[in-house]
Amino acid sequence: MNVVIIDYNAGNTQSVIYALNRLGVEPVLSADQEVIQAADKVIFPGVGEASTAMSFLKERKLDEVIKSLKQPVFGVCLGLQLLCKHSEENDTDCLGIFDINVKKFEPKLKVPQMGWNNLEAMNSPLFDGLNEAPYVYYVHSYYAELSEYTIAETNYVNRFSAALNKDNFYALQAHPEKSGKVGEQILKNFLSL
Repeated sequence: MNVVIIDYNAGNTQSVIYALNRLGVEPVLSADQEVIQAADKVIFPGVGEASTAMSFLKERKLDEVIKSLKQPVFGVCLGLQLLCKHSEENDTDCLGIFDINVKKFEPKLKVPQMGWNNLEAMNSPLFDGLNEAPYVYYVHSYYAELSEYTIAETNYVNRFSAALNKDNFYALQAHPEKSGKVGEQILKNFLSL
């Protein structure tokens, strides 16, 4: 299986590579449009700031490449947020795959949310084989609002989209590569979509 991780300078790409290696997969890290388009599966990870990441994607025309993909695509953390329409982080227009907004947590609790929290209301093959309300690892100050695309929820300050799906695009706010056996199962499920 040809798995490509999009390389756009926003990332925890090495830990995603290690997580895939543990599943017996040798992914390719690339910013090359043709390499990305030829992949069987595409992973769009991310750690960082929305406007900088979007600038990088646009400069290299990767924004158009991502929007054109027909194979399964998996956005992780910042990757999920960039697949949405708009982020409050530096008032950034994003890719618009999911027609929803990314908002900043009100500081009622410690922001960023950093640590373990449950996935609830899971409704997707992405979560096959998981117990009810499994724990995953989060590090984020912004969240995607609940919508018709929500396939899992988490509660921190308020309920938000822990995972999204539209057509071939899937996304998870938590870090599967840092979420132990649960994260491994989610990655395995994505690879078998």
